[in-house]
Amino acid sequence: MITRVMLALALTAPPVMAPSDVGAPPCPVAVPARTTCGFLEVPERRDAPGRTIKVGYAVHTSTAKERRPDPVVYMSGGPGSASMQLTGFLSQMFPDRDVVTVEQRGSRYSQPVLGCAETAEALLGQLRRPPADAAAAAGRCRARLQEQGIDLRGYNTKEIAADVVALRRKLGYESWNLFGVSYSTRVMIDVAAADPEGVRSVVLDSYLPESVPWYDDAATNLADAATRLGMKDAFDAATARLNAAPARVTTTDPILGRAFQARISGDDLATIMAEALHEADVAAIAPAMIGALAEGHDELLQPLADAVGGGLVSHEFGLYHAVQCQDEVPFNTFAAKPRLFTVNVDKAVCDAWQLPKAKPVNATTKAPVYVVGGQYDPTTPTRTSKPAAAALPGARFEEFPSASHAVFLTSACARRKILEFVTDPAVRTASPCRDGDTAVRPGDLHVTAAPYQITKTPWLAAPFALFALVSLIQLVAGALKGRALSAFGGLSGVAFAGLVGQSVYALAGRNETALAVGVPDTVLACTWIAAASAVLTAAALLRHRRWPQIAAAVIGAGFLVWWFTWFL
Repeated sequence: MITRVMLALALTAPPVMAPSDVGAPPCPVAVPARTTCGFLEVPERRDAPGRTIKVGYAVHTSTAKERRPDPVVYMSGGPGSASMQLTGFLSQMFPDRDVVTVEQRGSRYSQPVLGCAETAEALLGQLRRPPADAAAAAGRCRARLQEQGIDLRGYNTKEIAADVVALRRKLGYESWNLFGVSYSTRVMIDVAAADPEGVRSVVLDSYLPESVPWYDDAATNLADAATRLGMKDAFDAATARLNAAPARVTTTDPILGRAFQARISGDDLATIMAEALHEADVAAIAPAMIGALAEGHDELLQPLADAVGGGLVSHEFGLYHAVQCQDEVPFNTFAAKPRLFTVNVDKAVCDAWQLPKAKPVNATTKAPVYVVGGQYDPTTPTRTSKPAAAALPGARFEEFPSASHAVFLTSACARRKILEFVTDPAVRTASPCRDGDTAVRPGDLHVTAAPYQITKTPWLAAPFALFALVSLIQLVAGALKGRALSAFGGLSGVAFAGLVGQSVYALAGRNETALAVGVPDTVLACTWIAAASAVLTAAALLRHRRWPQIAAAVIGAGFLVWWFTWFL
């Protein structure tokens, strides 16, 4: 599956490793020219000064003739996600402003890094039998971090917000525009409350209000997303089937670097989909995928299982759990045993770590606020973000159709409207959104795992490529030698390959993730053209029994066997 972060990186200008100022560290990721990276040194705990840590950041300086004095400062969500890799993307989004991307303390490009491979492995271990002991893994991680002198009590939302305020003062900006997504929307609201004179405007994408018990709402949020996507009945049927008879899927452990057999139950599917539906492209094909799973197509679990491993290396789980255990878990009841294993692991980690409960902030702001949400977001649904936005003085809310989590990464319309808001927060635009339709409906696809397997192992497409090449040679040779049957056989094969290629290319251009479910249904109709090619080639062989005709006939017949028994 292609993540939205990868899409964002693809949309940036050609990145280069930017030189830093004398004495400043080099940028750890590819960034556009005129970008400087550095560290902000801050107390690990402001309530107990002593040890200091370093918070990473990058500053891209705009080259616009009418450069605005107030930059945009952005932080990714998570908690524990990196921010700096989006510098180029954001500099294109806000061309007339400097862009500052600030890391969370403890994240990948800060020092120290609160990585926790132990708990990441325990999360993946929920797909093994017996499942991994998350509490024991958490204990090992905490002991290791304590040996490094790290005090987990210093890694919470209040301290992260204070870092952002301190960074504005260090960089010397009189004011700036805050931009948060998902978890960092909480951070940015706290920043706006703590530093009102330094905040011109606030953008909150996929708003996660402090008042919402995220863990208690997780199952409801997922069910609501399934309902909005029109797949609730199929989703219930698929999860019930897999709970009764879990599937086994071989996937790769990204931490240990070796294959293992995952056991996926219906509740495991629900957990994976709760994360996968963050991606707008996945939401667009989810009804087709879940409908096929409800009918027993367990081969479609492979891309989902493979996606789990990738998610485990996208966060620094020591930081993630330090924040969650202080700022989120204590404010949930966990009245019923959650079906999502991510929720259960987080609770087990926090029970083991016993970090203090943070004091509720209930922060607000007088600055103009623009809150955007995605129609299919299963984590920060508009059901909760819209009323929370209404409680912020002067805030306005907008839901984007067909979008999911982190709207700005996939919606060009959302990016345009965010830019309009930051340009003049007092102006309200009513211009409609016209983002391309990426929805793929169940009837649009023939379900097959072959395209996904080919994307992982391209040589598996060799029979198709060989058939297309032989057909082309057969067409040219038959036409030059006046052998009509051979020429028409080659023409049919070339037409088949071209039509299939065009159909798959059009689907990928519309929604590349759909190839994890199957191929356009029109490909089935094209199959008969390939069969006609094989018949014509066999007929030509009866007239001219030479090795080129024999080879073409054998390759055509072999291709049809491959096509019907493996690809389709």
